[in-house]
Amino acid sequence: METICSHNETEAALEPAGTARESAGQWGEFQRLNERRRAIRDFADSPVSDEDVQDLLKEALLAPSSGNSQPFVIHWLRDPALKALAASACRDQRAALTSLTLLVFVSGSRFARDTLSSFNAYVESTSELSEKSRAYHLREAKIRRKFLQIAPSAIWTPIHTLVSSVCPSLTLVPFGSAAVRNWAARNALFAAQTLMLAASARGLDSCPMEGFNPMKLATLLCLKRGDVIPLVIALGRKRSDIRIEPRWRRSFDEAVKVH
Repeated sequence: METICSHNETEAALEPAGTARESAGQWGEFQRLNERRRAIRDFADSPVSDEDVQDLLKEALLAPSSGNSQPFVIHWLRDPALKALAASACRDQRAALTSLTLLVFVSGSRFARDTLSSFNAYVESTSELSEKSRAYHLREAKIRRKFLQIAPSAIWTPIHTLVSSVCPSLTLVPFGSAAVRNWAARNALFAAQTLMLAASARGLDSCPMEGFNPMKLATLLCLKRGDVIPLVIALGRKRSDIRIEPRWRRSFDEAVKVH
């Protein structure tokens, strides 16, 4: 007997296959972009438009952070003179010297406090949240506010040092001034990785740099005490004659432990 499917049943049967094809396409595109992203050290003398940089920064701001704290700001160095001084502070690395755009990621607990104030104002004024959601977010914000008041205190530093020396697995617990700075820096790195992948999707190239003089950069950017610079990213287009060497990584079995 011939089976006749209704229109809705046909759509339901086709939807999973279509979704699977879409997912496969997205996965393939991500793999291509991830493969394209390389640490480029020699950039062409070709400026990146302000629109491109703005779009990349907007994507970076969508990166996850602990409790949506967003404990960082990104300094976009557009001025050639300032960029040249920053490149010198980056120890004249080729990537810093040849790129025409530098992005300096700056983290600190003060940015998390600013975020919390802005988020509180949003929760209290928006009509997009239910009362249940509003109460939940305000309760969570109260907890985060106490954390940001207590955790950065220097009184925790000797305790944290002692405890982590006995139990190294507790090293990254964010209590004590240094540990909280470490926590903020880790959150900034989520945004940095998002930006580099976004640059790859935009047809641009990047190079993350950790080898810089933090005191010189901090002075140049007029940073406040307690601010940390976890990363500087050079942004541009790679030279057409650049040689891209094969990428080497540890094997899956070495890097991944399946339990």
